[in-house]
Amino acid sequence: MEPRLPDVSQKEVLDYLGTADAHGLANPPVRIDTHCSVIFLAGENGYKVKRAVKLPFLDYSSLEKRKYFCEREFAVNHGFAPSLYKGVVAIRRGAEGLRLSGPGTVVEWAVHMRRFDENLTLDRLADAGKLDPQVIRDLATVVCEAHAAAKVVRNGHATEALEDVVHETINELLQAAHIFPHENVEEFSRAVRMALREIRGLLVIREATGHVRRCHGDLHLRNIVLLDGKATLFDAIEFDESMATTDVLYDLAFLLMDLWHRNLRSEANAILNRYLWRTGDIMEEAEGLSALPLFLGLRAAIRAKVAALNAARKATAKHAVADARLYFETAREFLQPHRPTLIAVGGRSGTGKSTLAGALAPSIGRPPGAIHLRSDIERKRQFNAPETDRLPSSAYRPDVSNRIYEMLDRQAESALRAGQSVVIDATFLNEFEASAVAEIATRAKVEFRGIWLEAPTGLLMRRLFNRSNDASDATAEVLRRQPVAEAPPGWTSLDAAKTPAEIQCAAMHCLGIRPPFANRLAS
Repeated sequence: MEPRLPDVSQKEVLDYLGTADAHGLANPPVRIDTHCSVIFLAGENGYKVKRAVKLPFLDYSSLEKRKYFCEREFAVNHGFAPSLYKGVVAIRRGAEGLRLSGPGTVVEWAVHMRRFDENLTLDRLADAGKLDPQVIRDLATVVCEAHAAAKVVRNGHATEALEDVVHETINELLQAAHIFPHENVEEFSRAVRMALREIRGLLVIREATGHVRRCHGDLHLRNIVLLDGKATLFDAIEFDESMATTDVLYDLAFLLMDLWHRNLRSEANAILNRYLWRTGDIMEEAEGLSALPLFLGLRAAIRAKVAALNAARKATAKHAVADARLYFETAREFLQPHRPTLIAVGGRSGTGKSTLAGALAPSIGRPPGAIHLRSDIERKRQFNAPETDRLPSSAYRPDVSNRIYEMLDRQAESALRAGQSVVIDATFLNEFEASAVAEIATRAKVEFRGIWLEAPTGLLMRRLFNRSNDASDATAEVLRRQPVAEAPPGWTSLDAAKTPAEIQCAAMHCLGIRPPFANRLAS
């Protein structure tokens, strides 16, 4: 009978995985420690070991549980990033000691991943100022497609789970009175609970109609990486199905909150709008925007409480306290009341309507800014065509265009009634279209402002000739057929021959919008 080998502690396993010999390399791997896992970056591979811990929200305390959750992590994340997640491997102990492969008794489990460039996670790209517009456009599509593919859950538990998160978060904020002033937490508590009461019925309806799904659950910039040039989601929640099974807008809200908190407000607004453009039914999601302030505020408050817990670690206490307070102020900002506004941007093709509308949207109304409704995008949606594909001339018949304007008006009214401001950009070249959009504001009891862009025909011709990779199908011939209309009564005319920055500045001035403030995190 062979002698029984002594038990191996997890520390011994982690120490072994931190050696070059464990991976057959000349140099030791890079070790990354978090509160619930340890990651080793070795050559082209990554190994993620779950710490033997039991926390209020997860339990990795036994070898069997760690195996189960490693397998769950692989199963959940392989769908998001099949090229990144390779499988689950056992760390074994044999006669010659610990080994990543070969015979022996299993003493630990690890998720095996393909190593990627850590500088290409979106949080690092954002910190470096390299989060370019194409990444944002692609990311919105990736998230929308992930939600569309996610399993629908109708067990009636999502709203109750959200209520539990609200109660737990507020209680933990109250317990950190040395970081968060008690009166501010009480004020936030009242705002959150009131918001929850007001939208509870909506949340129940959204669950019944398929908007609650098994989502990512931890969708912030650090858990998104550029792999082979494509935005790729990873590190989705595997340890708690109730945390990951939620309304798709609550899942999206984590990403929007992260961008807004970093003062990447144009990016947050672009993600929301492109998500809506890509979704199957803008009307349904627009109605769901009533829940967005609560979703955003709760996401920021959770980050605040986590940062407060991290402040207990002496090495990072000062930074963590500042981080916690900033997240909490962001959470409070999301719950501030805002009266929505409807803005229409009109003019002939080539005047820069979409450019101006997109630039204005982040600064209008409550976070993350106004919903940007664009006639060119809606027309492509109606014909199930990719954004930059050219439609046939039949798609521009008057009856089709009337249908497009009617749909835009309905979408705008739905978003306004949900509390979100709206910017519509379309030509509005006839009196009926202009009066119809103003009537929306009257019905929704919100302020309406119209901006009319004008520029010489020759300049517009040149712009259309040079335009590419855009949703608009307008050509010089289309422009020739358009009447040289004047601004509708009550609309503000702006010179569209100026630069986009000058036009934006003029529009913000006439709308009474303050220029975006400096990045709060820059200091």
